[in-house]
Amino acid sequence: MVNLLIADDHPLYRDALKGALCMAFSDLNILESGDLNETVKVLHEHDVDLLLLDLHMPGSSDLFGLLHIQKTFPDLPIAVVSGTEDASLISKVIGVGAMGFIPKTASAKNIGDAVNAMLDGDVWVPESVRQQIEHVDEDFSVLAENVASLTPAQYKVLCYMRDGLLNKQIGYNLDIAEATVKAHVTAIFRKLSINNRTQAVLIASELQLEPPAK
Repeated sequence: MVNLLIADDHPLYRDALKGALCMAFSDLNILESGDLNETVKVLHEHDVDLLLLDLHMPGSSDLFGLLHIQKTFPDLPIAVVSGTEDASLISKVIGVGAMGFIPKTASAKNIGDAVNAMLDGDVWVPESVRQQIEHVDEDFSVLAENVASLTPAQYKVLCYMRDGLLNKQIGYNLDIAEATVKAHVTAIFRKLSINNRTQAVLIASELQLEPPAK
């Protein structure tokens, strides 16, 4: 029996994806989660063979959920499922170690083919963008790995720093004390091996980070 986890905050899409998977496989046990924290909890409780991960759900945005889960479960195969079929985004998720990318517009057959390929250990991306996939350089991968070491709170602070907010404004947005924000900033500098906010902004911009959905 193969254990698959669908991590997506839209129940209707989870149901549609389950239907497509059940058409393609007869020996699946499908687990579900609707936010990043619940996803991590399920992964701790079950041996999952493949995670189908939506990039945008509560607790996660863009690459953060993928990076955070990879850091916690380094041997877990992960396929990103997204409504954005962008070659640059696909290049990045594959470049940081995802096993594949499944557009939410994919047919049931393509979903089955993709999951089957990834369960066999192959990387899968839509045929329509395969020729557009760009190589992600080592520097980008190192940046992504460093960002993965941040806590969710530190990640949010980094995103707000990228937007030019001062510590007091960040504290107001996150409902935390300014001193706590300063502690997060210090930790961010240490984990990213940087010395100032300008460098932090450049990293957040390079990775196109956005604050996680609440």
